[in-house]
Amino acid sequence: MKASKLIFLQLLLILFSCSAVAQKSGKPAIQDNYLFHDAHFHLTNYIQEGTDIHVYLNDIMGDKIGRSTLFGLPLQQQWSYRVTRDNAPTYYLDTDAHLYYYSFTDAFIAMAYKSLSPEQQNRLDPMITGFNPTDMYAAAHIRRVLQTFPGVFSGVGEFSIHKEFVSSKIEGDVASFYDPALDSILSFCAEVGLIALVHNDIDNPFPKPGKPNYLHGMQDMIKRHPKTTIIWAHVGVGRIVAPLKDMLTPFNEMLADPAFNNLIIDISWDETAKYIVASDSSVARTAYLINKYPDRFLFGTDNVGSTSQDKHLEIFRIYQPLWDALTPEAREKILFKNYERLFDKARRDVRAWEKANQQ
Repeated sequence: MKASKLIFLQLLLILFSCSAVAQKSGKPAIQDNYLFHDAHFHLTNYIQEGTDIHVYLNDIMGDKIGRSTLFGLPLQQQWSYRVTRDNAPTYYLDTDAHLYYYSFTDAFIAMAYKSLSPEQQNRLDPMITGFNPTDMYAAAHIRRVLQTFPGVFSGVGEFSIHKEFVSSKIEGDVASFYDPALDSILSFCAEVGLIALVHNDIDNPFPKPGKPNYLHGMQDMIKRHPKTTIIWAHVGVGRIVAPLKDMLTPFNEMLADPAFNNLIIDISWDETAKYIVASDSSVARTAYLINKYPDRFLFGTDNVGSTSQDKHLEIFRIYQPLWDALTPEAREKILFKNYERLFDKARRDVRAWEKANQQ
C-alpha cells in the first residue's frame, strides 16, 4: 500500500515538473483534443467593436483551438451622418464614407492581452496593425508599440496593400508594392523578427484578360525582403476576386523557387474555402500543393469578433474534404506544427530585440 502511494506521489511530482517547465519555456501545453491553431483572427471589426478577450479565450477557443493570433482591423469606418443619416455603418460596404487608419487598435489589443494570466497569454500571439503602409513613419510606430508594450506582440498584420473596394475608400495615399514606406516596414520586421501577415488580392475584382494585375508586384516585394517571413493571406483571393484559372502554376513555381523561401500561404476565410472545396478537382489540386510543400501553409478562421464556438468552427468544418485529402504529416503541419514553428521563433526573436532595445 505504501509503495503504491509512493509511486502515485512520484507521478504527481513528474506531472507538476513537466507543467512548470512548459510554463517557464513560454510554450503552452497543447492538448490532444484541439482541432487547430488559428493563424488569422480579428478580435475587433471595422468600427473597433468585437468579442471580449476572456470570452474569446474561454468560450470561443475553449478546448477546441490550441493557440490563436490576435489582432484588430487597422481601419475605422467613418460614420458620416450626411451619407447614411441614423444608419450607423458597421462594415466598409455599408456606406460610401471613407475608411481611415486607427492606431489606437494596437493599444487596445495590448491591454486586452495584458488583462490575461500568463498561462492564458501563452495561447495567444498578438499582432500590430495600426499603421499606415504609405507612411514613412510606420516603422517608427511599430517600434514605439514594441517598446511601450514589451512581451506582447509577435508580428504585424493583417494589413492590406491591394484589397477590393477597401483600397479606394481609404483616405490619403494608396498603398503600393513599390513604396519605400512599405519596404521600411518589412525591413524593420526582419531586424526584429516580426512575422508580416499581408492581404493582397492577386488581381482586380473584374479583371481584363491577361496577366493578373497584382501577382508580380507581390512577388517582387517578397523577393526584396528575403529575411522577412511573409504570410500571404487568403491565397490572394477576395470576396469578389476569384482565383486565377490556373492558380496551381504560379504558387507551385513560387514554392519551388528558393527566392520565395520566406513565403507562407494562408488559406483562411470562408470565401477562400468556397473556391478550394468547390469540386473534387479543386480539392485535389490544393491537396497536391500542400502535400508537396507541407511546411509552407497555415490555416486560420479569419473570423471577426466571433460570438459562438459553433459559428467560429464552421470554417474548419467546411474544409473537411481538404483535411481528408492531405497526408497525416501535411495535415498536422498546416493545423499545428507550422504555426508553432513560426510563432515560437517570432516570440523568441522579438523578446530578444525588446530586451536589447529597452528604453
